[in-house]
Amino acid sequence: MKNTVLLYTLIAASIFKLNAQEKPPVIKTDSLKEVIITSTRIDLPFKENSRTINIMTAADIKNSAAVTVVEVLQQIAGVDIRRRGTGGSQADLFIRGGGFDQTLLLIDGIKMDDAQTGHHTLNAALPLEVIQRIEIIKGPAARVFGQNAFTGAINIVTKSTLNNSVSANIETGSFGQLNGSATVGTELENSSHIIHAGKMTSEGYRNNSDYDNSNYFLKSVFNKKDQAIEMIATFSERKFGAENFYTTNPAYNEYEETQNSLIAFTTKFQSKNFKIQPRVYWKRNQDLFLLKRFEPNFFRNLHISNKMGAEANASYTSELGITGFGIDISKTYLKSNNLGDRNRFMTTLFLEHRFQFIDNRLDITPGVAVTYFSDFKFNAFPGLDVGFDITNNLKAYGNIGFTYRIPTYTDLYYSDPRTNGNEDLEPEEAFAQEIGIKYHSQKLRASLSIFNRDATNLIDYVRPNTVEEIFTATNIAEVNTKGWEFDAAYNFKLNSYNQTIAFGYAFLDDNILEQNEELSRYALNTLKHHYTSRLSTQLFKNIRQSIVYKYAERTTGQTYNVWDASIILELKQVELSLTASNIFNADYIESGFTPMPPSNVLFGMRYKFL
Repeated sequence: MKNTVLLYTLIAASIFKLNAQEKPPVIKTDSLKEVIITSTRIDLPFKENSRTINIMTAADIKNSAAVTVVEVLQQIAGVDIRRRGTGGSQADLFIRGGGFDQTLLLIDGIKMDDAQTGHHTLNAALPLEVIQRIEIIKGPAARVFGQNAFTGAINIVTKSTLNNSVSANIETGSFGQLNGSATVGTELENSSHIIHAGKMTSEGYRNNSDYDNSNYFLKSVFNKKDQAIEMIATFSERKFGAENFYTTNPAYNEYEETQNSLIAFTTKFQSKNFKIQPRVYWKRNQDLFLLKRFEPNFFRNLHISNKMGAEANASYTSELGITGFGIDISKTYLKSNNLGDRNRFMTTLFLEHRFQFIDNRLDITPGVAVTYFSDFKFNAFPGLDVGFDITNNLKAYGNIGFTYRIPTYTDLYYSDPRTNGNEDLEPEEAFAQEIGIKYHSQKLRASLSIFNRDATNLIDYVRPNTVEEIFTATNIAEVNTKGWEFDAAYNFKLNSYNQTIAFGYAFLDDNILEQNEELSRYALNTLKHHYTSRLSTQLFKNIRQSIVYKYAERTTGQTYNVWDASIILELKQVELSLTASNIFNADYIESGFTPMPPSNVLFGMRYKFL
């Protein structure tokens, strides 16, 4: 079926190419001032928002030397991506020292949380070709998004149009990598469509690390001349060897397959002062795990989760400011041979209001989210954002908020010979504070923030002593997390071409090690120091190159330095690329027992039909 869909996409490419008139991409270095943050009910330009938000634009992604969303996010200081392999097969997402269950991923504002486990968060990541930008919201965001945004949220904003365009891409490189994709954009009289199909395969860089991953994406806007209705549909499938992902026994040859899909319909009603955006959606995730790849009956887990929901987000502008409000109703279903058959009903009400004073230089936004869970009853997440424009380009801000996370079904019910869930778990809670300052001009953007989070009942898997092998889900003691972050990007011209240098640093300190140094499974690997930098240059008309450097030091003492680079040559309709990863062959582990790949290269060619 996957090959059939890809074939149909290529056929569509040949049909649409007669009308395609795609112009060469214009790489803007100062596009952020026009960006409206779409992940909130109150639409605000990037520079007016009173939170710590990082934006990766389409230009940043193009120059990132990254092949997947996972690799793009690794270039944001304070965002910790812990991979167990390549090709985006399996990775966990952390922000500011939180757990992988504590960060929410959204696609065009649609919540992609999974009731089974946060391990599946990045299963929903989209191909880079269809992404307009990525919004990274750091700090507690429960009052904006609900309970899964414990330490932050990431919103992937997809492209609204590709005009009439067709492109095909093929890549090959180390470890038998072979990637192919086709992307089609078409504008019709009363509708527009974006179609993408792609496949990524590899023999693997070590034993049992092969993968076969597929991505399909469709975005359509119907009835554009009257009441436009937007549809988005995604499907991703990943099949990969999971060597030592969860155990240290090399004889097992662990194996995993995941599927993630989404279909959603959205429309918008808008008048001079009022806007409402209703949406219905269905998200599905499937996870098959075999402890022994070639003996599927030895130990097998199969989990299928479905989430169906309806939401409406609205804002009203009056003399008193902007009021944002909304409701999100959803129900999740889980069928699992290990976790049992479960279901949960959830309703969340949102309310916030943005006041402005002193000629609109001071903004104060209080808000609250109130959520009902059928198995954990009512919970409220109040918060407050405050900002002050010191100058037109310089803004000081601060925010405080309560945040909350109910246990996943894995936390509550999972069982294997080494792991037990705990039906008596209490929800995680935290109170967080942050102050910061940010500057934005045509040439320079920079931000500095200091944060603190006091959490109680954090969930980890611990064992009573170093001899006992059973890890049990447990609410551990109070944990204090504090730190600071700095991000900056400078744009300049050389030989009339745009150049960019960007860097970020994050420092984090917590007291988890003091409580669970020998006994914890997940909490010991926090990023204490995290430095990232990227130099994107263009010295000649058709050639761009980027160098990316990442440094990490974890609380356990492990450190590593990783260098990546890319060069892109554009020749009319053909674009040639060379991407080199881990250039200096660093030996490092991001998660568990899985060593990351040695030096490798990927050659690519993209053809744009005219």
